Order: sequence, then structure tokens, then C-alpha cells
Amino acid sequence: MFPKALSTIHPLAWTIIIGTMFGRVVTSMSIPFLAIYLTSTMGVSATQTGFIVAASSLAGVSISFYGGYISDRIGRKKVMLVSVFCWAIVFFGFAASTVVWMFFIVNILNGLCRSVFEPASRALLSDTTPPEHKLLVFNLRYAAINIGVVFGPILGLRLGSAESTFPFFIAGIVYVLYGVVLILQFAAHSEGLPAPSAATPPKIREAFAVTSRDRIFLPILIGTTFCVLGYGHFSSTLAQYVSLAPEIDNGKQLFSYMLAMNAAVVLLVQYPVVKFASTFRPVVPLILGNIFVALSLLMFGMGHSLFLLLSSVFVFTVGEVLTFTMIDVLIDRIAKPEWKGTYFGTIGFNNLGNVMAPVIGGLLIDRFASHSGFAIFAPLALLTAVGLPFLWAAHRRLTVKEAIESKSEGSEPKIGVV
Repeated sequence: MFPKALSTIHPLAWTIIIGTMFGRVVTSMSIPFLAIYLTSTMGVSATQTGFIVAASSLAGVSISFYGGYISDRIGRKKVMLVSVFCWAIVFFGFAASTVVWMFFIVNILNGLCRSVFEPASRALLSDTTPPEHKLLVFNLRYAAINIGVVFGPILGLRLGSAESTFPFFIAGIVYVLYGVVLILQFAAHSEGLPAPSAATPPKIREAFAVTSRDRIFLPILIGTTFCVLGYGHFSSTLAQYVSLAPEIDNGKQLFSYMLAMNAAVVLLVQYPVVKFASTFRPVVPLILGNIFVALSLLMFGMGHSLFLLLSSVFVFTVGEVLTFTMIDVLIDRIAKPEWKGTYFGTIGFNNLGNVMAPVIGGLLIDRFASHSGFAIFAPLALLTAVGLPFLWAAHRRLTVKEAIESKSEGSEPKIGVV
């Protein structure tokens, strides 16, 4: 059954999945080390570094809605091809940067490119996949991300990403190749793709109104913003903390292994966790994921032993899988077909969490790094847990909505019963 399902996956979907894997190899060997490079090699303060890292997410939040919306208007192909080649140029810009303001500018452009390309690519996955295989395809994409992140940090460590910008040059080359492959695949397989909704395209104000009035989507957006806030501390606050804390030896090397362990654990637990999560309505895994991420942040601040740090990574990773494996499926499920790109773009506003994470974490590190890890990570854990009531509200509303629909249609809800 599983091999048969794999054989039905569209060639363009395979291109995105495989391209995502190679893209994450090169980005995870460069971007996560940016905070360490700025603080350790260039001598930038943790607070300034936090603002530089946050610039990418802030730019992404400002444009992600438009990225998905534009892909609904003019088609996935144009949006993806323009953004992937622009993204390659951005990585070359990182490689050429020598002063702090240059890193700030190129990281803004990095966030813009990512937040245009990714909503369009996820919407294309939805376009090219039949409903019964969407959970499989979205989780293959997530697995591809984590296969890339298993190898990327170790390659970054070997290439000296914490002391050099050369790995960004390699990332630029890979994204050029990704763009070339997309051109070839679109040329060969574009005939079956849905056409852009060009008849009487909705205005941007209408698109905002549709998503903001959705009583299930809105609390999901707010709740997942706090989930992303907690998740964002792994590659920003934690990276700086383990490299700067005097009690931790070889912090840069330890962080690269923690990144690789995070991705490896995702691959190990993803199937059983997703199988478990799919028995519930899709908001429930988000609730559990928020709890696990908040708990892991608390654990990061409780000590410096290798066992505790690695145990914290495991708990964090389970929370990550619970949270991020179901978001795409949930958005695909609640969005109308003509609004999918818009919804996938709008959920990008939860990257406000990634904006806040490095700034808040940097301020706490500058204030408490030499005193107590608990003073840094306990407030971050509590802030992450603020998302729980919003996710619970979304769960209750989805339960009521599906009960009404199943009663009127005489059918059962599609995913789970809880």
C-alpha cells in the first residue's frame, strides 16, 4: 500500500520534496551558525545578534501573506522560479558580507525569499496531490527537511561555519541548481496544474478578511505563534547560550551535535508520532507539541550535564514533530481550494514568534548568561505556554463545526474523534 501511494506522487511534488532536502542541508550548515559567527568571531553582542537574526523572520512575516496570495493570483510557477533564484543571490550575499549592517540587510532578504517561495511550494504540493495522500506528502516534505538537518550541521562544523561565511557560497550554488531543476520539471509537467484564479481575482483586503474572520484559523494562528516562539529559541537563544556559557566546554561543537540529534530524532519518531497524532483532530497535536516545547525549554535551563541537554533535545523534538507535522494538513483541510495559497501564506504570520525569540533570548542572555541558565529559559518556557488557551479554543470550535457537518452529511469527521 505504501509503495503504491509513493508511485502516485506527482513529479513536481517529488522535485519539491528532494529540493527541500538538499536546500535544508545547505541552509542548516550555514544559517544556524550565523548567531555563533556574529557573537564569537565578529564580537557582536547577544542583543544585537538577536536583532540581526530576527530581521529574517520579521521580513518574512511582512511578506508571507502576499507570497501565498500572489501564487493564487499569478500561479505557483512564476512565484517559485523568481523567488528561488533570488534566494540563491541572497546566499551569495551572505558569503560576501564583511560588516554587521551587510548581514542585517541580506538576512532581511533571506526572510523575504523564504516567505514567498515556501507558501507557494506547499500550495503546489496540495494542488498536485489527491486528498487521500496529502498527509503522506506533507510528512515526506517534513522528513526531507530533517534528513537535510541531520547532515547540514555536521557539514557546517567541518567547513567552519562558526568562523567563516564560505558555506553560504555553497548554499547559493545549490539553490541555483534547484531553480534549474524546477524550470525543467515545470516545462515537462505543467499541463496538469490548476490555472491561476484570474477571472475576477479577489482583492488583498478581501483575502485578509477571509482569514481574519475564520473562527478556527485565527486562534490557530495566534496559538502557533507562541509555539514558533518556543521553537525559535533552539537555533538562536540556545545556540548563543551553549557557545557563551563558561560552564559548557566546546559549545560550538556541542550545538552542531544537538542540531543533528534534533533532526535524527525527528526521523526516528516521526512515523509513530504522526500515526498517533492522526487519531486525533489536528489541533490536539499542536496543544501537546506546545506543552513539550515549553517543558524542554525549562529543562535546558536546569543544568549543563550532557545527559540533561540531550534529554532536553529529545523532548523538544517530540514537541516539534507534534506541532509541525499537522499544521500543513490542518490548513489544507480548513481552507477553500481557491484560498489555499492565501491560507498557507497567512499562517506564515506565526513567524512573529521567530521574530521575538532571538530578541527576547538575546536580552536575557546579556542580562543573565553569567548567572543562571534557569533565569533565561524559565521565562521563555512560560511565554511559549501562553499559546495553549488559543489552541484549546480552536480545538473546541473545530469539534463543534465537525459535529454539525457530520450530522448534516451523515458522515464521520476525516481525522480522529478527540
